[in-house]
Amino acid sequence: MRATPVRALVLAAAAFAGALTPVRCFGEGGNPLPAKATKELSPELLSLFQQKHMAKNSPILVRIFKEESELEVWKQDTTGHFQILKIYPICRWSGDLGPKLHLGDRQTPEGFYKITPELMNPNSNYYLAINTGFPNSFDKANDRDGNFLMIHGDCSSSGCYAMTDEQMDEIYSLARESLIGSQHSFQIQAYPFRMTPANLARHRTSPYMAFWKMLKIGNDHFEATHLEPKVDVCNRRYVFDAEQPPNSSQSLAFDPTGKCPAFVVNPKIVRPALAKQRADEVEYAQLVKDNVPVAPIYSGLDGGMNTVFLPRFPGKIIPLAIVLPPTGSELPQLPPIPWADNDGSLASRFFGALFESKPASRAQIASPVSATREPGVVLATTKSTAMPTTQSAPEIESVVVARSKSTEPRESQSANNETPRFESAETAAVQPNPAPQREGYAAAPPASDSAKTAPPVVPAESFVNRWGELQ
Repeated sequence: MRATPVRALVLAAAAFAGALTPVRCFGEGGNPLPAKATKELSPELLSLFQQKHMAKNSPILVRIFKEESELEVWKQDTTGHFQILKIYPICRWSGDLGPKLHLGDRQTPEGFYKITPELMNPNSNYYLAINTGFPNSFDKANDRDGNFLMIHGDCSSSGCYAMTDEQMDEIYSLARESLIGSQHSFQIQAYPFRMTPANLARHRTSPYMAFWKMLKIGNDHFEATHLEPKVDVCNRRYVFDAEQPPNSSQSLAFDPTGKCPAFVVNPKIVRPALAKQRADEVEYAQLVKDNVPVAPIYSGLDGGMNTVFLPRFPGKIIPLAIVLPPTGSELPQLPPIPWADNDGSLASRFFGALFESKPASRAQIASPVSATREPGVVLATTKSTAMPTTQSAPEIESVVVARSKSTEPRESQSANNETPRFESAETAAVQPNPAPQREGYAAAPPASDSAKTAPPVVPAESFVNRWGELQ
């Protein structure tokens, strides 16, 4: 029987002579763990924890950006928010931009993945490995297949995110220590590129644009709040931070291939995420109006590598045709969600315009949609003055959508594991922290601009329009 998280922690405590880890992949079964899997965190990392007010065993979150070839490790600080800890250049990834579809296509996964202790592999043939868990429930619902897609060492990839062995020492240890603590799993967010308006405009003709804009919703929830987004799947789509509607007594039940139930999103998440989305839409529309150059849909190369590794590993990037003969790459066929289904599901309003069928060769450009108020939806406004960002923000209108007299099932769970509250709720501001350390880079990265833009006032009647306007 697979070890439970509680048992895993007991096993970890029993094996603490080596400072080590839970469950089977951490050495359960009597086999001693290899020394590479039991290395303590470096004094430099421990010092960084202290600077950033992070406990050694506090939760982590991993973000991956293919085009930039960077892997970020975020860690929870004493405020309960995630702050960036360190940025690692990716040594090698294979395939092209776009999600993993089928076994053998060399694509690396894109999406949201839950990493449990049993997905940690200390005995990998590629030094140390963390299995992404592909395919997840979203991938399976969309008939995607493949297995053993990892973050591992050895700088060699066939559908994996390959790091150097030295990098994996740190990444594996950070994951291990968080799983020893109160975190029973951690989240990997894998993106094709940083989800900025500039990058979306550059890739606006990609056949994967609808999929990427769906990922951007989860990205925006995280960047706006620094809280791990709660991820569900219904109607073959990701849903983020869904909570039960007011006056609903049944728990949410998400069926990856079934219809989405009615749900609401906590105002502490809606408000900053919506403000970010609106600002990004304005910038994106201007870039498209300025006719910024469009990136090629396919590079013709087998993946990428961070430029810091090019002198060390010359000749690693080769034409994709050498390793994968052209077969007419299959694109995902995702049916559209109607703007309003028979009972007015909120999922339709949030994501209705996101997946309308469009020819792959045409640019998908956001266009205004007139604000409408659908039957069965209550638009409630609340006031709030604090945002979980590094800078203070002016008071803005927060908009909460709630469906009246809903009988749809729900699951009572808020994004930060508190009892859902739909009245005005303030979130403590995140204190400034030292800049993230870039492993293998000469200088620290600049601070993100996403938290610096003062969000505009959001009219109550515009909420449905703004969340649906993701064409």
